[in-house]
Amino acid sequence: MDFTFTEEQIQIRNSLRRFLAETYTLDRRRAIARSGTGCDPEVWRQLAELGILGLWIPEELGGIGGSAFDAMVVMEELGRALVIEPYLSSAVVGAGILVRAGNTAQQRLLRDITSGAVRIAFAHGEPHSRWELDAVATRAVRQGASWVLRGRKVMVTDGVGADFLVVSARTAAGHSLFLVPGASAGTTRTALMTHDGSSVAEIDFDGARLPADALIGAEGGGSPLIEAASDAAVAGLCAEAVGAMDALLALTLTYVKSRRQFGVPIGSFQALQHRMADMLLHAELARSMSYLATAKLAVSDEMERRRAMSAAKFLVGRSARFVGQEAVQLHGGMGVSDELATSHYFKRLRLIDASFGDRDHHLERFGTVMTAA
Repeated sequence: MDFTFTEEQIQIRNSLRRFLAETYTLDRRRAIARSGTGCDPEVWRQLAELGILGLWIPEELGGIGGSAFDAMVVMEELGRALVIEPYLSSAVVGAGILVRAGNTAQQRLLRDITSGAVRIAFAHGEPHSRWELDAVATRAVRQGASWVLRGRKVMVTDGVGADFLVVSARTAAGHSLFLVPGASAGTTRTALMTHDGSSVAEIDFDGARLPADALIGAEGGGSPLIEAASDAAVAGLCAEAVGAMDALLALTLTYVKSRRQFGVPIGSFQALQHRMADMLLHAELARSMSYLATAKLAVSDEMERRRAMSAAKFLVGRSARFVGQEAVQLHGGMGVSDELATSHYFKRLRLIDASFGDRDHHLERFGTVMTAA
């Protein structure tokens, strides 16, 4: 398969990299994290103006009509710049569900997502689900012409700031998805901050009443949509990790070339050169697996897609851990200080590993898929 980037993808990468280098400093990221919102409205507006937010939304629905590889290019750059804004959760995962199964009224929101006027979050994880996609205890019950929603969701990225939530729930027909206004009655959103500064939420639904047309797609038809959303999230996180590892490699290389010991740069020590070479090998392995995951998003064979996603998430997570730990150790004590970007990349890579299934979960899932094949 030819993985040469197109001219358009190179333009996307270069323009986004230039914009982030000029405006998205580490100090600005710290300020956004401290605010607890997880999103700077000005940055979000500028991403919309660059066409980034609508990149994966079809043109007929108000987007740019780009491919999964276009979105992968974006995720790499966001990872490289440690961008905290919820691009993946809103413009890829949430919007992707509406593209696949939203009704006419729901799909009108896609134009607002493209323009940056609306953010959407995927609320699926629950306190005891442990990344199992079918472990849904939240329930939606019909009452007349309405749905009544009860349950709890956890670790919802941008759960407080999002204007709408895509919520998974059990109905009489099985797993279903619902579009819920974030500020709806009977919905309580509690903001939390992760160790890397990202904004997540715990969301309680205590009799939230929804209209009949809040259902996304067919009743009981939520499982394929949930799996597709999870696959998109995994591929996006893998790409983000690749961008973060690239940045960590560059930071570490600069440091070992400038840090002097015994009168010479420590980068001249052969043992450290070997460690840097190992970091590069892990980063390139992760890049290959990220490309594989993105390519497999379009595969119709469910087992083949699961196998590829779990293999990618496991190997990228393992590489991210290795590269992150080596970068911190080669920087010495400064590597864990808030002053240096190194610690922030390390924290972000650790959270990526724990999102949508950690390495252990996906290794077990891969084995299950291989056994069933």
